[in-house]
Amino acid sequence: MRKLKYERPVINKIQVGTSGKFGMQSRLQTIDNIDGVPVKETIEKYGSPVYVISEKTIRKTYKQAKRAFTTRYPKVQFAWSYKTNYLNAVCRIYHSEGSWAEVVSGFEYDKAISNGVSGKNILFNGPDKSRKDLEKAVENESYIHIDHFDELYLLLEIAETSRKKPKVAIRVNMDTGIHPRWDRFGFNYENGEAWNALNRIMISKKLDLVGIHSHIGTYIMVAGAYGVAASKLADLIVNIDKKYGHKIEYIDLGGGFASKNTLKGAYLPGSDTCPSFNDYAEAISNALINSKIDHDNLPTLFLETGRALIDDAGYILGTVIANKRLANGKRSTIIDIGVNMLFTSFWYEHNIAPAQLTSFQTEDTIIYGPLCMNIDIIRENIKFPLLSKGDHVVISRIGAYNMTQWMQFITLRPKILLVDTEGKTHIIRENETTSTITDLERMPQHLKN
Repeated sequence: MRKLKYERPVINKIQVGTSGKFGMQSRLQTIDNIDGVPVKETIEKYGSPVYVISEKTIRKTYKQAKRAFTTRYPKVQFAWSYKTNYLNAVCRIYHSEGSWAEVVSGFEYDKAISNGVSGKNILFNGPDKSRKDLEKAVENESYIHIDHFDELYLLLEIAETSRKKPKVAIRVNMDTGIHPRWDRFGFNYENGEAWNALNRIMISKKLDLVGIHSHIGTYIMVAGAYGVAASKLADLIVNIDKKYGHKIEYIDLGGGFASKNTLKGAYLPGSDTCPSFNDYAEAISNALINSKIDHDNLPTLFLETGRALIDDAGYILGTVIANKRLANGKRSTIIDIGVNMLFTSFWYEHNIAPAQLTSFQTEDTIIYGPLCMNIDIIRENIKFPLLSKGDHVVISRIGAYNMTQWMQFITLRPKILLVDTEGKTHIIRENETTSTITDLERMPQHLKN
């Protein structure tokens, strides 16, 4: 007969007659499988911690987003944001669904090419493009989004000797009512800088102005801000047509759509407050269709959506290391997932769920990672049941940025798995070993002995 584990008595206040902040139910829902693959078996086979990505969720979410926009606007093209998650297997899923590539560095550009993406299907963003990067992009007929005047002047130099005319757009920053304003990227709309850049491109006749681009920020919770951005970009398109008789081929509204994660300090959970793809699509399509752009020459709408497409598809599975009482009596639980593996824990209240049945009794708990640093906190406060050493947990909605912004710090980075649409598991990135790190080190001769 299994001995029951001891649970310290805790007095919890019960709100009688009225619900609490998020309702009365305090027991967390367990997550014991990912697309039918048991968490316990996954950890036993591949180790703990381990990342898991659901291909089924990726494809389902992509189709939802595509439907939201294509039912409202006649010409839509998604471009997968490589910085969000540039694992080759992940990128190829999006490309197989018809998505182009959106990159912000020479490294990401080369990655897209290696994944079989034609240069003609790459949007090249970012403030740091070297001459070599630009020359390669021009030769491959990629779409170069100019970020600043120095880049514009460099492209004009390259165009002097290039066999091909560079295809370009400019990035525009503007006031859409969102704060903080992202005005460090691109040319400003309100002070006339964007119009100045467009005129310089047209007058030079050395560059092929094919698009106009804006990325108003990150985790935008107000869909109407995209309507403001689309309207201002539409005005630039109309003015270019009026002055030069030149038709802009596409308008790029960038990314920044929110996922259903809950931001730190938010009163309500993100699942209740996050705009839907339909909300974003409605705001953008209304602005473009109701603009003064000639309806016979509507530009293609490009979207560089990242976070909202993949966050729900990502999980990290881990194991409880220990439980401790802090000096103030608060319970703390230590797990083997640190902030080096879960970078987004600095701004999200991530959903953490037990992977096995637990007691109904919960207590205010702080969830720590295993790193030897005081800021290694996964959740500062959560109503959580008592888990024993060796029990498993699942942290969900972690598909965006955690596998590109992660750090090798104190611990080595673990395996990443993909569960395909048939429920089969594949390793898509091996775990690091000591040699992964030390193979790049070099020892000075005088220290070798």
